[in-house]
Amino acid sequence: MAEAKLNQAKAMVSSAKINMGYTTIKAPVNGYIGRFPKKQGSIISPADVEPLTSLSDVHEVHVYFALGEKGFFRFKEKSSAANAEALPAVSLLLADGKIYPEKGKIDMIAGQFNSNTGTITLRATFSNSQGILRSGNTGKIQLDIPHENVILVPQQATVEVQDKIFVFVVDKDNVVARQPIEVTGKSGDNYLVKKGLLHGNRIVYKGFDYLVDGTVIQPEKMKKTIAKK
Repeated sequence: MAEAKLNQAKAMVSSAKINMGYTTIKAPVNGYIGRFPKKQGSIISPADVEPLTSLSDVHEVHVYFALGEKGFFRFKEKSSAANAEALPAVSLLLADGKIYPEKGKIDMIAGQFNSNTGTITLRATFSNSQGILRSGNTGKIQLDIPHENVILVPQQATVEVQDKIFVFVVDKDNVVARQPIEVTGKSGDNYLVKKGLLHGNRIVYKGFDYLVDGTVIQPEKMKKTIAKK
């Protein structure tokens, strides 16, 4: 009878240790923790609707972005990749205008386009060893896509009319004419022009607000400004 009581007491001790273990809550992963709505001494239970807090595991950060149909097909064509694993690395432009120092990798492509927006969702994963990125950050994904036989034209030198982009071309007699161009993408502040211009064409960089076709101008070559100390 004494041994039975001893075993019963041991079982009660083990049960008490288990219950005591529930009073210590350990984070399953490392990361950033949010607010604590509960104060010390508050009674909590599994039935509570409100969580104790939120924990963000940010050693890697997933960035979700979308591409339109044309942009997606062009990206797949230029990258020559059959699946997400073979896609080139991407860059992240942060909200302060700086490029995130580490490259990201596209590891997920949605199975279908959104019929409402006409876009498809992709996910890129970035290492966050320095802890710069947090859950909820915003930014822009930059895709490194090779382009061949394209001409760079400053966006400042273009005019957009009814979803079409034009430049003012200057001929040998300094007569200007508005010329539509086909833009395939952007690189910094420049458009990538596939059609509409030839190598050696002259265009008006600025001062074309009141130009019309057939106007004769006196063009000046652009001067590069060099900062001096």
